[in-house]
Order: sequence, then C-alpha cells, then structure tokens
Amino acid sequence: MGQFIQKTSFSEKDFLAFQDKLHQCLEALELVLERPGFGLGEPSIGAELELYLLDGEGRPVPENQAVQDTYDDPTLTLELNRYNLELNFTPLPGTGAPFTALQQQILDNLAGLNQKMDPWQGQVLPIGILPTLQERDFGPQVMTDLPRYRVLADAVQQRRQSTGIRIEGQDSMNLVHDDVTLEGACTSFQVHYRPRGQDMVNLWNATQLVTPLMVGVSANSPLLLGHRLWHETRVPLFCQSIDGLNRQSEHPVPPPRVSFGQGWLRHSLIELFRETVQLYPPLIPILSDEDPLAVVARGDVPKLDELRLHDGTIWSWNRPIYDPCNDPHLRIEMRVLPAGPSAADMAANAALFIGLAQGLSEDVEPLLSALPFSYARANFYRAAQHGMGASIYWPNAHQNSLEERSLAAVLEQLLPVAEKGLIQVGVNKEEAQTWLSLISDRLQRGQTGASWQLHQYNRLVGNGHGNHEACLQLLKAYCHHSNANVPVALWPDL
Repeated sequence: MGQFIQKTSFSEKDFLAFQDKLHQCLEALELVLERPGFGLGEPSIGAELELYLLDGEGRPVPENQAVQDTYDDPTLTLELNRYNLELNFTPLPGTGAPFTALQQQILDNLAGLNQKMDPWQGQVLPIGILPTLQERDFGPQVMTDLPRYRVLADAVQQRRQSTGIRIEGQDSMNLVHDDVTLEGACTSFQVHYRPRGQDMVNLWNATQLVTPLMVGVSANSPLLLGHRLWHETRVPLFCQSIDGLNRQSEHPVPPPRVSFGQGWLRHSLIELFRETVQLYPPLIPILSDEDPLAVVARGDVPKLDELRLHDGTIWSWNRPIYDPCNDPHLRIEMRVLPAGPSAADMAANAALFIGLAQGLSEDVEPLLSALPFSYARANFYRAAQHGMGASIYWPNAHQNSLEERSLAAVLEQLLPVAEKGLIQVGVNKEEAQTWLSLISDRLQRGQTGASWQLHQYNRLVGNGHGNHEACLQLLKAYCHHSNANVPVALWPDL
C-alpha cells in the first residue's frame, strides 16, 4: 500500500472522485476476469513475515528504519510500529519441495537480520504478540514516521466509535487507548497461494471453511500486557484496535473492516471485490492517471491502483489479491496465521493451510449447505479463543443436524485430505508427509505456541515469579527454541 501514499490530506471532492473510480475499476476487473485463460499458470506460493526487534533484555527496539537501512534489501519493509519489520519472500513454484525452500528463505533472512541487531545485543523474533510488551510501548511515539501510516492512523481514528480494548480470557483486560499502535502488536505470517486456475469459488470457500482449524492449530498469541487472554489474542486485539468496541454489534453500518467475511461465495471472486467497494467507505482517496476501461478496451491489463489501495484498507482474514504485474492473476492471501514459533512451524502451517484448502475444494459444495456461514464465523472465534482445545461445528454431507466436534479431532481426520491436496498442487509426496508430520506431532502432543506459553507462564507464576519476570523467562526460552528451529511440538518445559 505504501507505494501509493504520499499525500496526507484530502477534500470531499477527492473522496467523491475516488468512489467513482472504484466502480470503474470494478467494471474493468470483471471484463478482465472474463477473458479466456486469464490467470492460468503454474501454482506458486509466497509469504510475508512480520517480526519484532528485541534487545538483549527482551524489550522491543524501536529502530526499524536503522535496521532496514543496514540490511539494504527491498524485500524488507517497515511496519506500523517502529519495533516491527516485514520480510517479503520470493514466490516459489508450488511443485516439488516448496515448503522446504520456504523454510530456508525464512532461516536465511532471520540469520541475516540477526547480524544487524548486534548494536542492541538483540535479535529479530517471529511471535504473534510479544509477551514483554508494556503500555509505554504503544502510542503515537512508537509509530513509524511514514506518510502511509500517518494518514491511515488518522483515517482509522476518525471512524472508531470507542477508544477501549476489552478482551475476556483467563484474565480480563480493559484498556483505554485512542490510536492504532495496538494493532502493531499483532505480527503475522501471511501465505499467498496462486492455484493453477481451477474453480476459484470452491477454493475460496474451502479456504474459509478450514481457516478456524488453522487458527486453532497455529495459535501463538496468548499473552498481552501480563494478561492471559485468547490463544490467538491477535484476533480480538486487531478487530478492536481498528473497529473499536461498538463495532461488535450484530449489524453495524458500515460492517467492521476487520472481519471473517460476509458469506459463502456464490459465482465468482468478483463478488468479494464488489463487497469491498459497496460496503466500505474509502479511507485514503488517492487517484491514479489510469483510465481502466480504456486500458481493457485496447486489450491490455489495467493496474487498478484505486481498487488495490482500497482493498488494503479492509483487513479480512482471507483476502483475494489481483496482481497485474508480469504474469497477471488472482491469488488468495491467507492472512490469519501468527508469526512463529519457528521457521519449521511456519512452513508446516503453510503446507497444512494450502493442502486442506486444495484437498477440500473439489468436494466443498455439499459441505456449505451443511454449515451456515454464521456457524463458520463462530468456529473462527472459538478457535481464536480456545486454540486447539476448541469445540467447533464441522459439516458432513450426510448429516441430519449440526454436529459439534473437537477441533483437534477434525484436523486429525483431515490430514490425509491435506496430503491429497498438496499432491494435487504438485508437491512431492515425501515433502507433503514431512511437513504434515509436524502438524501430526502437534496434535498428538497437544502443544501449540500458545499452549506452551500459557503453561510456562502458569508454572513460573505458580513458583512465585511476578508477571513481568514470568514473561521474560518464557520469552528467553522461546527465543532459544525458535532460533534453533525446533518445532513447537517438541519444546520442553522450563
């Protein structure tokens, strides 16, 4: 989004012109998607990884600009808060051994960045929420000083109807805060999947269906400001830091900008782009010089800068991506996975997510009538709250009523489906089995990053440590295991 934003103040005329341009972009996109063969190509997998910068005492280091300058790589970008960075990995062919290659990309970049942390005797760390954060680590003073973040923060703040954060868990947290830097505490591992070009509707619906499973099995964000909250606290924190507390009502207008979605897809991915235009007022009305309909009329592929910019201000947990560059196509961005715990865990999560979505896509339609979308949404929040221990509603084409099951049991049953899906993509069978075995270990041992953190925190507090000391001790152990690339299922107690 940053490539579009330099201007920071806008008039009503700007917004009206932008709204009109969005509808032109929609019309142009629909025409492009109707072209025979558009987007057909070999499958590919990409990823983005958000990181914390830490000093030797486990405190955040607000020096992302300095680290980026010394790293000197355009794939490393600045995040909202000054103690976060994002790595953008080179897309990989989906065939062969892509997850082994993805793990190596992660490890190589982490090693290179860790060398740049020597001035602070620290490191970069993939973790959903840093447990040692304190209230002083939020506020305007920690926001990265770039036009795109200033204008986004102003736009979000003007539309939030409350300044509170309220999350109920083993502990309860009520926090008054009036800026978006709390959102910056949420760091993720975002996976991009471009399929060969088969039915994107079924693939999208399958992705939505399995997203709650992925939230539960990958959870890694249970602690915030010394409070034991949800296994994936990023979910309520991100929602409330963008939309506020009052946006949680049944039918808010406009709908929350952070959401699981509006319903099962029916005919085409164009429906999702229409939703973003028709349901959400623009936040940043920056116009390009492109006439998208004229570009389409002469047979070229439009950039649709306005639509892509607007889409970047709506944070659905899965997102359709229109990419007009080089080999134009549509892909799915799977945005819900947390950063960490280890490179191996992140590669395994990517393999499971893509394998499940692909493996279920051919047979997903009978399942959609067996699970109303509102129940899929409920599954998502249950998984975020309880992790792998959640109970969810899971559809069966032969059911006669909704059935509630253990999330872990559903995943155990679906591992062969994930393997089938990966092989359909073109992943080597040995590669698929290697990464899914890490998921199987996690299920057998009942241990995710979130459950490990909570267990260590409870043991340390039970042994007389204060909240801060308990967070610091578990963080040191987390760093040790993460740096050694040990899968989280094998992490021992302190």
